[in-house]
Amino acid sequence: MIIDLSGAKWFKSAHSGEADACVEVAWLEAGRVGVRDSKSPTGPALIFAPGQWDSFTA
Repeated sequence: MIIDLSGAKWFKSAHSGEADACVEVAWLEAGRVGVRDSKSPTGPALIFAPGQWDSFTA
């Protein structure tokens, strides 16, 4: 499955402050969640299904 991330609105935790080495998250269609390395915004991203994201963050 290919998911278009070009319009994703990426953000990092407010707890990250001005740090450059962070994980960014984007809320995607169908309840999916994207995760990427802020140092490599054009690099690969992990895509979690809703249940997977719940398990990951638990």
